[in-house]
Amino acid sequence: MTSVLEVRFKGNRREYFTWPSEDSSPLRLDVPVIVEVERGQDFGVISALGEIAAKKCERCGTCGAHPPADEATIRNIVRIATPEDRKTATQLRENEEEVRRTVRDRVRQHNLPMKASDAEWQWDKRKLTIYFTAEQRVDFRALVRDLAGLFRTRIELRQIGARDEAKRLDGIGRCGRQLCISSWLPEGKPVSLSLAKAQGLSLNPVQISGPCGRLLCCLHYEHDFYVQQRKRFPKEGKTVKTAEGSERVISVDIFRERVTLRSEAGETRVVALEQLRL
Repeated sequence: MTSVLEVRFKGNRREYFTWPSEDSSPLRLDVPVIVEVERGQDFGVISALGEIAAKKCERCGTCGAHPPADEATIRNIVRIATPEDRKTATQLRENEEEVRRTVRDRVRQHNLPMKASDAEWQWDKRKLTIYFTAEQRVDFRALVRDLAGLFRTRIELRQIGARDEAKRLDGIGRCGRQLCISSWLPEGKPVSLSLAKAQGLSLNPVQISGPCGRLLCCLHYEHDFYVQQRKRFPKEGKTVKTAEGSERVISVDIFRERVTLRSEAGETRVVALEQLRL
């Protein structure tokens, strides 16, 4: 019998692998391992195991099978990493910044409209993945040939979006905490200005955007609450009948459950929602 485990790689990349549950060396969280990948082996760290890893794997469905992968389609964990394996992985991480600078120089030489965001060596150095962002489609075939000749390995250029770039590079948000997309958020969903409008926030994108330049992921978190609560209130701008006569709704406070009204005479007052006669 085998169990499924989640392994985390550089840039918060996560994949799923199997490990014999009856093995004499049971795995634990944060244990470095060598795993089987396409055309070689790679180095990662255990980030989830047991039922949690199995459920996340089912939701993922990116291990080569559709619908979500079963154990037969998931690659294996080869072994627990040795001190020498860890040393090799550390040396590769230290080298990747130099690789990224080199790639950026070659991108400029080829005059390509793209930005090399990150570089990642496979542990056995059989593959070098370059992550880049671009506003349009890029023909990078000549660049790949150039890099393959330079680094003498298989080159993969992978285009990512702004949110994926923030996930790989990590950082601190305006809230003072680690970016959600890097720490726990499974994926960055598109965010529209309608979410900010529903929450009564500024509609200036500069004020509600994260380090990636896109609207804050956290605008999603309380959106359902606002939608449900606003159903209890009259719409702003609507004229309602109250004990004082016809009054127009100026604003609503869903947390204090209060409504600001303005009479035809121009007088403004604040009343509790439960006291408002609709």
